[in-house]
Amino acid sequence: MKTSKTLLQTGALALSLLATSVMAAVPADQVAKLGTTLTPMGSEKGANADGSIPEWTGGLPTNAGAVDAKGFLADPFANEKPLFTITAANAAQYKDKLTPGQLAMLSRYPDTYKIPVYTTHRTAALPDDIYSVIKTSAAKTEPMAGGNALKNFGDSRYYAFPIPQSGVEVVWNHTTRYRGGNTHRYITRVQPQTNGSFTMVSFEDEIAYPANLPDLDKNKAENSLFFFIQRVNAPARLAGNVLLVHETIDQVSEPRMAWIYNAGQRRVRRAPQVAYDGPATAADGLATSDNYDMYNGSPDRYDWKLIGKKELYIPYNSYKLDSPQLKYDEIIKAGHINQDLTRYELHRVWEVEATLKSGERHIYAKRHMYFDEDTWQLAEVDHYDGRGQLWRVAEGHAQQYYDHKVPGYTAEGLYDLISGRYSVMGLKNEEKRSYEFGIKAAASEYTPAALRQSGVR
Repeated sequence: MKTSKTLLQTGALALSLLATSVMAAVPADQVAKLGTTLTPMGSEKGANADGSIPEWTGGLPTNAGAVDAKGFLADPFANEKPLFTITAANAAQYKDKLTPGQLAMLSRYPDTYKIPVYTTHRTAALPDDIYSVIKTSAAKTEPMAGGNALKNFGDSRYYAFPIPQSGVEVVWNHTTRYRGGNTHRYITRVQPQTNGSFTMVSFEDEIAYPANLPDLDKNKAENSLFFFIQRVNAPARLAGNVLLVHETIDQVSEPRMAWIYNAGQRRVRRAPQVAYDGPATAADGLATSDNYDMYNGSPDRYDWKLIGKKELYIPYNSYKLDSPQLKYDEIIKAGHINQDLTRYELHRVWEVEATLKSGERHIYAKRHMYFDEDTWQLAEVDHYDGRGQLWRVAEGHAQQYYDHKVPGYTAEGLYDLISGRYSVMGLKNEEKRSYEFGIKAAASEYTPAALRQSGVR
């Protein structure tokens, strides 16, 4: 095992680019490494020094397992057992491969929180046409407005900076990653009490992209990243409420536009609070708007520092946690989800530190973020309050939706170390079906005029 003092030598390429102008596009000789010495996504193709992280060989094939009638995927690694389990008792032995947040969770819940570590599998894969888009992004996309917007991002708009030169560029890769095109899903959110009792909040949401909305006005499409609708289906006191978001690329010059349909009032209203540290929908005050998807929205309130690459044990290939055989009360426990159902693997991550800018406001004064190099998804986030105290710990339990070649989340957990409560978003074990990718959609469905009808359908 390498020590925490040793950052990966193979990360030297990207880190050396920090010395160049962040306003310059990536040189052609660097772009040419995508798909050769780098994976098509921009991660290091080779194995690590001791082979515990293997070489990327293309990810999971689309037939890696069976798909049931509701779209749930069989676990390709169901027969594997943990290599070892990290607990509060042995955490010091593995601390160089853990985040401060993970160590804090082990300390906060010494009898129940554990990290089962399995063999590493580099399962990430994308459709071939997305690999082509990534090369185009690398060659053409440039940061503008201090890194808060993108220039020459093109029409398909995925993975803005696959060979990142700064912290904010890594964040943009998470924000602009491929999620399967237009997508529909049924999911749940839970905020258990400290004793583990809970009430489910059921959502139905859709995301749609400009390139996949044939009726979208070209002028509207120019600064649009995606369109999002979220409907609350249960409990009864919240059912019928609908959120509509128009996500822009440059949110400084054109802020995110959001509207809420309130079923009780039967009215549509603008919702400027759906951004930054505004309260997340039905989260009982335990999550902010920009905690959704582990992090989302404009990066303009923070300074982003690229720390470098390191190897960490992160949630990965979380098929067991996604099983439709599980009931929610088997997953939701006091303090945290049932860690017996989780799976962690050793992977290389990009570490980025976000520090709140002077004069800006946010309840999180600092964030330490850890992005999986193969998918650009956030795997772990440590949130600090204004006193510098570690406050909330986020874990993104990832899986490859191999039948559609889409990396995604099984669930996102956000743990409040102070209150002892948490929020978990995205569970679908008891829902009607798993994700539906590549759905047809029209821009006319994502307008305030259509919102009221969506609320009462």
